[in-house]
Amino acid sequence: MKKIVLTAITFLVLTACISKKSVITKQFNKSLSSSFYKNQFTGVLVIDAHSKDTIYNQNSHKYFIPASNTKIFTLFTALKTLPKQVPALRYIKINDSLYFEGTGDPSFLHPYLKDSTALHFLKNQSNLAFVSGNFQDVKYGPGWAWDDYQWYYSPERNALPINGNVVLSYKNTELVVSPPYFKDSVIEILHKDNRNEFSNIFYYPPQSKDTLETPFITSLQTTTFILEQALSKKISTTLNMPIGKKETLYGIETDSLYKRMMHESDNFIAEQLLFMAASELKDTLNGNLIRTHILENELQDLAQQPRWVDGSGLSRYNLFTPQNIVNVLDKLYVMVPQERLFSIFPAGGLSGTLKNRFAGDEHPYIYAKSGSLSNNYCLSGYLLTTSGKTLIFSFMNNHFRESSSDERLRLEQMLQILRDNY
Repeated sequence: MKKIVLTAITFLVLTACISKKSVITKQFNKSLSSSFYKNQFTGVLVIDAHSKDTIYNQNSHKYFIPASNTKIFTLFTALKTLPKQVPALRYIKINDSLYFEGTGDPSFLHPYLKDSTALHFLKNQSNLAFVSGNFQDVKYGPGWAWDDYQWYYSPERNALPINGNVVLSYKNTELVVSPPYFKDSVIEILHKDNRNEFSNIFYYPPQSKDTLETPFITSLQTTTFILEQALSKKISTTLNMPIGKKETLYGIETDSLYKRMMHESDNFIAEQLLFMAASELKDTLNGNLIRTHILENELQDLAQQPRWVDGSGLSRYNLFTPQNIVNVLDKLYVMVPQERLFSIFPAGGLSGTLKNRFAGDEHPYIYAKSGSLSNNYCLSGYLLTTSGKTLIFSFMNNHFRESSSDERLRLEQMLQILRDNY
């Protein structure tokens, strides 16, 4: 008798699940077959986080430009590689001299993170030598737009970032410039650009009340000069570390970087996280080194081999499938406690890039990363249904000519169908 009852209950549960999935499939098919989606490319995959059942699948095996959904892979890499606290510097002390090198840590005097751990440490040392030979990459990622050089979202990459590698200019009675090293390089004049393309000459509109964040051109000399001014002491430079065991100086918690990267879609932090991860693997700061390592060792089970070229998603060379992204989101869900994981992702209607969209009735039901480039919009993450289920999803939309707001509106309607019907 008990066996019959259990069989009946199992049958009813399966029937209910099939019924829910059929409702979702019918409504999704209707939406995605409308004229709105006729001339764009759309891929969708939704799975149950616990049972791993597929709730909906359309073109999930096909490649799409992910934009900032790439940061999901960067987050996975960092969580797999980095310690709880940021490795701020590596150094060797010989007699009264300190040789130090950057790890790629983006938080050093960052305008929002404001970590001064390395600054205080270096101030207490005598003879400083900055070692620059461990950076084995280039300042821009492959496929980045050349004319983004002056915009806040595209700072140059290097081993020892300072101030987020941007110049902050704002009015407070008089013009304030940070780092102060660039104060005489900011000209108050109405100009079509924020910075000269080939030199560290910046322009600030005289009547402006805004804070401008403008990337500066990095170099060994520039980094050294900024450091010398901040420390009020001379710094020598050398290419290689002396022979010996390197020590590590640790700074703020890495979660503060992850949250900033995911909530604000901070491209610079995303790029630098890959360098930091590479520095944990070897002495070399190189993005391709760590991406290859992760794909070959941690993500060898991906159904399709992605093309992954940067940490931020600024490059249109990146190609991922919805299956790729759901696979990594699933690994994160298993690896990281839910409370911590959901705090790292933007919450719909509450925080980060989703603060003004995808809101729940009383509480957030979406914890996800958006990705935007012109004519592309993707959203991937976690969805909490009204029945208490957790879903993992990836919606990827490429090459549309409609407005992004219309794309988001239709996507929100489909997310609500998932929330209310599963």
